[in-house]
Amino acid sequence: MLDNEILLDTGTNEFEIIEFFIDEVDGGTDERDYFGINVAKVLEVVEAPDGLEAADGAPHPSYLGTMSLRDIILPVIDLAVWLGIERKESDYELIVVTEINNVITGFLVTGVTQIHRIGWGDLKTPNKYIADLDTNCITGTVHLEDRFVLMIDLERILGELDPEMAERSDGQVYTAPEKMTAVLVDDSVSVRALLNKNFESANFEVKLYTNGQEALEALKEINAEAKESGGTINNVVDIVVSDIEMPQMDGYTLTRSIKEHADLSCLPVILFSSLITKGLYHKGEAVKADDQITKPEFNELTGRAISLIEKYRAKRQ
Repeated sequence: MLDNEILLDTGTNEFEIIEFFIDEVDGGTDERDYFGINVAKVLEVVEAPDGLEAADGAPHPSYLGTMSLRDIILPVIDLAVWLGIERKESDYELIVVTEINNVITGFLVTGVTQIHRIGWGDLKTPNKYIADLDTNCITGTVHLEDRFVLMIDLERILGELDPEMAERSDGQVYTAPEKMTAVLVDDSVSVRALLNKNFESANFEVKLYTNGQEALEALKEINAEAKESGGTINNVVDIVVSDIEMPQMDGYTLTRSIKEHADLSCLPVILFSSLITKGLYHKGEAVKADDQITKPEFNELTGRAISLIEKYRAKRQ
């Protein structure tokens, strides 16, 4: 079992990745491809059991059926098949067991190297070639020693395998009683589109940003302009909703920066991420996030945002 307490103090703009690899047969030569995911999503790494193979009628060729892990039956995905890689067969392969959006899944890989501590500023945006791949699930690249590690968007893989997982709804329709303004921060194009749609439908004006650094700089500019006109940031922005995992600056660091800023601290902040679990909830509390919601509860998010804004407004009266 991995110990998630190896994660750094919240708000340092650093995180830990677990690096793994897939041995590829490419044109008769062997190559090793390196990938990584946030270690906070990994429960453990176990040896792959015998008998895993794609079954006829499987929802996707990468689906290898299920395996038993103590008292849990979990689905197993062949990551090489999903990525379009011809994996070199090995007698000893591993399953990276993850928990994402409260769903436990195993991913078959060739092997695991180690855990690395890196800064979000070291995570670079994928180049155009990688971004344009049909099966693109790469969120960024990290240069480690003599190799590049591709960061995998497991949420996208799981969302495409199970579309209901991509967006859940509690069945209620939430609408702000008057026009409100939300700053929404997420590095995923698809997630930003869903956030934009849901908040606009709930009577919000939306300001979209791709990472914490970009959002923080924008908020400081908005605040300066508001002060020049004799107002405050609350006259322009009602709430900030942020992902956690983002290049340049993560959501924890963004939240801490807002809450420690003399003028911005009056803004409510909601963290909206698949990283939000019972075991990691305390990290959002440490940076004084007002609320934390697990993706993909998009509809519930708008309802709780409206309630939080009304609560803050009542305090100011």
